[in-house]
Amino acid sequence: MSLSLVSKPTSWRLASWRRLVPQIRRLAEEAKPLNDLELRKRSLSLRFRVKSGEPMAALLSEAFALVCEASRRTLNMVHFDVQLLGGMAMFHGAIVEMETGEGKTLTATLSLYLRALSGKGALLATVNDYLAQRDANWMRPIYDKLGMSVGVIQTQMPQPNRRKAYSCNITYGTAKEFGFDFLRDRLLLRANGQALDFDAVNQVTGHPSLSGEQPVQRGAYFALVDEADSVLIDDARTPLIISCLPGESEKVAAASYRWAYQVVDQFDEDEHYEYDHEKKKAELTVEGRLLVRKLSKPDLMNRVGLIDMYDYIERAIKVEREFDRDRQYVVRDEEIVIVDESTGRLAEGRKWRAGIHQAIEARENVEVTLDTGQAARVTVQDFFMRFQFLSGMTGTARSAARELRAIYKLPVVPVPTNKPSQRQRLEERVYGTGVDKWAAIVEEICQVHATGRPVLVGTRSIERSELLSQLLSQAGIKHQVLNARRIEAEAEIVAQAGQPDKVTVSTNMAGRGTDIKLGEGVAELGGLHVICTELHDSARIDRQLGGRCGRQGDPGTVRQCLALDDEILLTGLGPHKSERLRSLGKRAIGKQDPGSLGRLVGLFHRAQNRAERHNYRGRKMLMYHEKQLRKMQTEIGQDPYLDTPD
Repeated sequence: MSLSLVSKPTSWRLASWRRLVPQIRRLAEEAKPLNDLELRKRSLSLRFRVKSGEPMAALLSEAFALVCEASRRTLNMVHFDVQLLGGMAMFHGAIVEMETGEGKTLTATLSLYLRALSGKGALLATVNDYLAQRDANWMRPIYDKLGMSVGVIQTQMPQPNRRKAYSCNITYGTAKEFGFDFLRDRLLLRANGQALDFDAVNQVTGHPSLSGEQPVQRGAYFALVDEADSVLIDDARTPLIISCLPGESEKVAAASYRWAYQVVDQFDEDEHYEYDHEKKKAELTVEGRLLVRKLSKPDLMNRVGLIDMYDYIERAIKVEREFDRDRQYVVRDEEIVIVDESTGRLAEGRKWRAGIHQAIEARENVEVTLDTGQAARVTVQDFFMRFQFLSGMTGTARSAARELRAIYKLPVVPVPTNKPSQRQRLEERVYGTGVDKWAAIVEEICQVHATGRPVLVGTRSIERSELLSQLLSQAGIKHQVLNARRIEAEAEIVAQAGQPDKVTVSTNMAGRGTDIKLGEGVAELGGLHVICTELHDSARIDRQLGGRCGRQGDPGTVRQCLALDDEILLTGLGPHKSERLRSLGKRAIGKQDPGSLGRLVGLFHRAQNRAERHNYRGRKMLMYHEKQLRKMQTEIGQDPYLDTPD
């Protein structure tokens, strides 16, 4: 990434890059008379020139022109000028912000092709297997026409197939699978020189034994991250870990987790423990510790120290207060699966740290997956910061620009829409209670539905999406529900959400990857109407939901609904301030004074800003600790991604 890109303002970059657009268009026109074989030969000549040492940036116009012509021939899709600008920004190492529906998938082909000319491989990391497979198959004809091979990494794919996919010029997959393959390769490399029980490791990971195999990945050259803010920021809090098999001590730990959950309801706030709502941390009082000592315990816990017992109880209290089933997680096939806060999707293969995951397993009475030793570990931050060239794309990055620049040294470049946006933001509505809010939302849905317009309603959790579903059923409104329980029907539900009379209730819409296209006559009625039922801890998620309407110059409206008992007030302001705000807010709602209501809405956003800053500090602290750990391991000659073998 060039220093000039980081230092110069966005307006300067876009003005500079716009001057290349006519040149790309002219070269694309010159390529039209070429037959397919001649087009491929021209692509091969670019690869030869790169390998001969010609700067890749000098070939940008020619390369982009070939991609444009290949796209026209195979998909009958012509890149917009703004997509060309987006491709340039991705090539130069930026996070590109493009509105929903502006064609990020097609835009990505430009930088992927240009970087792939090096022969070192180009990765596109997206958020799930479905999108990786879909996008690779969709864009494959473009790459085929230019003589580029395309591979796709999928969960549970055999090792030989993975190696073949990574050997392609361009490889699509998920950030999670890319990270786990990196760890498995590190384990394999260590096994070639040191003894390692791979069978034990692979019983945990579910992958075939690596013994006698070769690494599947190539060097870390270029990665383009789709839904970059979700992957690089939200997912960065959960490290990727390959664990070892448990021993006797872990059985004791499992019994301790179960005991803590069985007795946790005997502990009362302010008497037995104090709870810090901002830090989300419980601490036992003297009375609480005395109670721990008095409680009966299973025989297995005879070897557990008092300090550890206190920790088990404090962890159980935190889980009881902060974690809700069908919101932060679901129980599927006797297993706890995290629901990603940003996307509403199931975060397969991930676990909370510091014993939280095990405490939840004990709570739900499923097998406690023991908190064992780590064979290998990497955070999303560490994995992607290894790449020589890194860029990304998303619909909402500006609010996270500071963090992306601070951690990844990546600037955010907002790219204008192809057509002027017609999205209208309607006035926010504030209600005294959640009950009032949900009743008003149902009423608004009924009113808009009666006009024939489609409605999309976003909720914070599975539980609330299903609560709204029940209310709509009682009102006689036919609708679809999209949440982590119905993830297999995601693409079909989202694709139909813009049809006349459709009502769709969904958890977070970030990274859904399927455009909501308006049905016949819907634009004339006013387009898609989006209702946001609550503020999230991150403004980016709210913007992602609102961005589902107004695609490609379509009309659309967005309404934000708030209630004085919304969780964001407790999260952002704490229990005492939020309680005082509720009493003040009820008076303002009763008077219906526009000025007072406006200030009330401002307090909601202030609470959201505080929650964002708190989460940012947590991610920054994680990055600092990971960096210090890597430094220490490197200094003592240990592989920084692997645990030292016994």
